[in-house]
Amino acid sequence: MPDERVQAAIANWAPRFVSQGVDMNDFQRVTTRVDTWPDWLPAWIENGDMHARRAREAEEQGRTRTAGEAWNHAALAYHFAKFVWMVDMDRYRDAADKAVAALREVHRLLDPAAERIEIPFEGTTMVGNLRRPDGADGAPLAILLPGLDSTKEEFFSWENVFLARGLATFSLDGPGQGETGYTTYIHPNYEVAVSAVLDHLAWDEPLGLAGVSLGGYYAPRAAAFEPRVKAAAGVSGPFNFGEVWDARPSLTKETFQHHSGATSPQEAREKAFELNLDGVAERIEQPLLVVTGKLDRLVGWEESKKIADAAPNATWVLFEEGNHVCNNIPYKYRPLVADWLREQLA
Repeated sequence: MPDERVQAAIANWAPRFVSQGVDMNDFQRVTTRVDTWPDWLPAWIENGDMHARRAREAEEQGRTRTAGEAWNHAALAYHFAKFVWMVDMDRYRDAADKAVAALREVHRLLDPAAERIEIPFEGTTMVGNLRRPDGADGAPLAILLPGLDSTKEEFFSWENVFLARGLATFSLDGPGQGETGYTTYIHPNYEVAVSAVLDHLAWDEPLGLAGVSLGGYYAPRAAAFEPRVKAAAGVSGPFNFGEVWDARPSLTKETFQHHSGATSPQEAREKAFELNLDGVAERIEQPLLVVTGKLDRLVGWEESKKIADAAPNATWVLFEEGNHVCNNIPYKYRPLVADWLREQLA
C-alpha cells in the first residue's frame, strides 16, 4: 500500500499530469511502483531519462518532430518528479535543471523562434519563455502565470492553445516559482513581478494575463494594480489562500513553506493569509474571467466565486464536473480561456 503522500499525489493531481501531456500509461506505470514518497522523484527521473534517450535516438535518425515530442515528455517527467517533493533539495534542484534543459530541446526542435527571456528583478533575475504564433511579430500577448507548484516547463501544451488562436505567449517563473524561485520567495504583491515583465518586454500590442491555481490569485491581483493589463483570467484561484490552508494536502503546505521562506508550519500558515484579495478585487477595472470546478478539493469553488463577486467587471464560469483547475476537462476550460482572452485583446 503506497504511503499517505503518494496516495495524495495520485488522488489530487493525476488529471493534471495527463492534461499537461504526461501519457496516462506512463502515469500508471510509474505510480504503481512507488510505495513511499522518497521514491517518487527517482521513479519519475527514470521515466524522464527514458524519454530523453528516445529523443536522442529519434534525432539521430532525422526524426526531429518525434525527438521534440519525446523531449517534452522528458521535461514533464522531470518537472513532476520534483513538483511538491521537498525531501532532498539538492535532488530537487537537479530535477528542475533537467526539466529546464529538456524544454530547451523542445523549443530547438519544435519552435526555434521561442526565446528565453531573463528579466532583472529586485537584485536577481526572473525567467520566462516567449513564443509567437508562427514566429510572427505584432500579436496580442497572453502572459501565463503558474501556481504554487507549477512552472513554465509545464506549459508547452497550454501555450499551444493560445498560439493556435493568434496570441503570443510568455510563460513566467515569477517570485517563488521555477528558476526564479531559486533566488526569491513568493510575493503576495505579485503585481511587482508583472510590472517588471511589462517594462522589460515593452510589448506594443494589447496584453492580458491567465493564471491557474495560485496563479488564479496572481492574475487578478496584478490586474488590480497594473493598468497596462487589458484583461485577466484566473482558473481555480483562491480569494484568500489562508482560508483554504487547513484543507490543503500536507505536500502543498510543505511546498508553500519552502517557497514562501517560512521557517515553520505556523509561519507558513500566517504567510498564506497574506495572499488575500479583500479590498483588492474591487479595484479590478479590466474584464476578468473567473473559472473553476465544483468538484475542486484543493480550492473550493466558493473561493473563486468571491473573486468574481467582488470584481466590478467579472465573468463567472462554474463547471459542475470540474476538479481543481478543471484539469479533468481541459477541452472545456482551455479553449474558453484562450478564446475569451483573444476576444478581449482583439
